[in-house]
Amino acid sequence: MYRQGDVLIVPIEESAVPPQAAGETSEPRDARGRMVLARGEVTGHAHAVVGPGRLVRGAGPFDPQLLHLPDGGRVVHEEHASITLPKGWYRVVRQREYVPGAVRIVAD
Repeated sequence: MYRQGDVLIVPIEESAVPPQAAGETSEPRDARGRMVLARGEVTGHAHAVVGPGRLVRGAGPFDPQLLHLPDGGRVVHEEHASITLPKGWYRVVRQREYVPGAVRIVAD
């Protein structure tokens, strides 16, 4: 399990990947060629993955993202140390916080 700021990255077995994930459209990469896991609303910084692979987002804002890294990759952010990820599948979860009457995704 890996954490960088408000992003949690959990390795999952390939058998646990939903079959529909294979057919889902991958998220587009940013202008720097990175897969953006979370973008800071205030700073403009991003938790992003560098390397070959694909990122599939769930339909809702609280659905986890699925990240596939066939050769491994690195999670980078302007204010955090890089994290090296081995090849495999990952579930990416954004930290949430409770606000009376609601739940919201934490933003930088």
